[in-house]
Amino acid sequence: MIGLETERLVFRQWLKSDYPALADFYAKEENAHFVGGIKPPEEAWRLMATYIGHYLLHGYSYLALETMDSHQLIGTVGLWNSDPWPEPELGYWLLPEAQGKGYAKEAGLAVKKFALEELKLNSLVSYIDSKNEPSINLALALGAHLDGTIDLLDFGPHEVYRYK
Repeated sequence: MIGLETERLVFRQWLKSDYPALADFYAKEENAHFVGGIKPPEEAWRLMATYIGHYLLHGYSYLALETMDSHQLIGTVGLWNSDPWPEPELGYWLLPEAQGKGYAKEAGLAVKKFALEELKLNSLVSYIDSKNEPSINLALALGAHLDGTIDLLDFGPHEVYRYK
């Protein structure tokens, strides 16, 4: 999955230089509300390390996403499937300045194709808070359909959007 590219985007491993942007993203409620909530700097660092570790264990993760022209971090789009997680998930968040440019859909389509065609995952979902309309709209645009609700570990009730 590292090195996966779209017309405008590159998926890559997280770098130490990504930490300030990630920590700033998670320091603000308006950004972090639907992705686990505000995290203090040390917790943000540990989250980045967790993304890296997940990749080492599974060969996929939430990877750093950058534009081909700027080579700057714009967010993450990827796959998550820890042992306690119910099913493989396509997840995403973008830095505020990268939102509204079609990056999430472009990256999401590439990750969905990779998950289903390359990894041949038997299932793929996105777990989304029912109040997170932008994420719901993206999941629908990526071809998902609402398939019920789940009490998602410590995260509370979430809608399950299933990909074909």
